[in-house]
Parts: sequence; C-alpha cells; structure tokens
Amino acid sequence: MDRLQSMAIVLEVAQTGSLSAAARKLHMPLASLSRKVSELETHLGAQIFTRNSRKLALTDSGEAYMTAVRRILDDISEAERTIAGEFRTPSGELVVTAPVVFGRMHVLPVATAFLKAHPDIDLRLILTDQALNLGEDHIDLALRIGPLSDSQMRARLVGTTRRVVCGSPAYLAARGRPQTLAELADHDGITLDSLASAAGWQFRNGKRDVTAAIHSRVKVNSPPAAIDAATSGLGLTRVLSYQVADACRSGDLQIVLEKFEPEPWPIHLVHMAQGPIALKVRAFLDWAAPELKARLNCA
Repeated sequence: MDRLQSMAIVLEVAQTGSLSAAARKLHMPLASLSRKVSELETHLGAQIFTRNSRKLALTDSGEAYMTAVRRILDDISEAERTIAGEFRTPSGELVVTAPVVFGRMHVLPVATAFLKAHPDIDLRLILTDQALNLGEDHIDLALRIGPLSDSQMRARLVGTTRRVVCGSPAYLAARGRPQTLAELADHDGITLDSLASAAGWQFRNGKRDVTAAIHSRVKVNSPPAAIDAATSGLGLTRVLSYQVADACRSGDLQIVLEKFEPEPWPIHLVHMAQGPIALKVRAFLDWAAPELKARLNCA
C-alpha cells in the first residue's frame, strides 16, 4: 500500500465529502478509490469515515487523523518546493483570491506589472466575493475586506475603505441632498441584494449604530450595476468608496451623509501562518502591498 497516496486520497474525500466527488477530482475509478480508503482503514485498525446513503462524515478518530495528514502532506510539499528551488528563486504558480470588483480594479493591474518583472511566476487569480479557505483551496494569498477573524493567518494592512452613499448631481438637484438620516426615507434607493436588509442601511450617529429606512426602487446583485443605475439618476446607492472613486473624481456621482458613515473597513493581504513563506509569496507581498496602498490612497 502506498501510504502517502492513500493519505492524499482520504484527505480529498474529507474535503469533498464524497467518494464519487473525490474520484472525479483525482481522475480515479470510484472502485479503486473506495478500495484505497478501505485498505487504509484496515491498516490503521480504525474507521476514518461514517457512511450512510447520502454522505460521508469523519469519525472522531478520522478528524484527528486528518489533522496529522494535512500537516504531513504540507511538510512533504514544502520539502519538494525547497528542493525545486522555490525558496531560492521566485518561481512556480502563485494562487491569489480577491473580491470580484476590487480584484478587477486593483489586484489585476498590480499583478500584471508584477508578472512582467517575474517571468518565472505564473498567476492563478480567483475573483469571488466568497471568503475561500486558503488551506483547503490551496491558495497562497487572499485580499480580504473587513475585520479579520481567522487567527491562523498572517495579515498585512494595505488600506481601508468606507461605506458611502452617493447619487448623481442630476438626481440630487431634483430630489434634494439629504442632510439627516431621516431624510433618506424620502429618497429612492438602489440596493444590493447581498448586502441590503429590509430594515434599511446601517450608519453611525455619534457613538450609536443606527438603521435608516430606504425605499428600494431598484435592486441589483452587483456593485457595478448599482453604480451604473445611480449614475443614470435612478436614486441613491450605497457601495464601498474604492468602487466609486473614479465616478466621484469625474463628477458623475457625489457622496452624501459623510458624517454618518460607519467606521472604515480594513483591507488586508493575508496568507497562512505556518511554515516558511515561499519566495514567490514574499515577492508578491513586497511588490503588491505598497502598490495597493498607493492606489487606495488615491481612491
């Protein structure tokens, strides 16, 4: 029995939660994969998974074993990268994830310049508004907006962003510029399905968090669509300040109710804390952090 192969197989099964899904991902016949799992359980003298008609779940022993397996496979991978020179010369595939809009506006331009200066590095950029698990999804670096909750990450602050309310000059001239939170009830709102609640928008009034009512005249599922609708004069929208920096500079949008804005959200580049940092990751951090800080200072 190839124990390392079996470890990699059971780790994939644990991460996908399914023998068939793991078999598809590893390009193995389902029967062969199932046999490998059974052989490892026999060798260990313990059951790794509980099985029913719908899904697999790790046993208590399986949970402890998976923790050890992840550490062992990570150590082997690190050793192989060291032998291959990854820790001597920036090289190999760099996997970075970022929110969709921020990634397109800021991370991609910075990464483009970085790749021109580092021809031995290939980039895989995953743009998603979901917070992916760096360990499980084999991601080197993530751009995170908002407070950080995972203490297993190392983080480098690159800036902040505000939650701003804005509208077009034509809309504000026709409907008035709101001066108080209560006046929002008299305005049309362009809201994001994923962020807006039925109760309204959250603000900071002195030391208190308050909710202001807003009528959702238009609901969209992406910030660019909300910004386009606001620019066309359909109402007020609430987005992150970096998303409307260009529109505000050009005069297409104007920010209102600035004194009621909540505390800014931090923006970090994060990576896994354990083990030495691969040179490709260190190189990107050292390149991207000051570049992103400069771009955000202009936003």
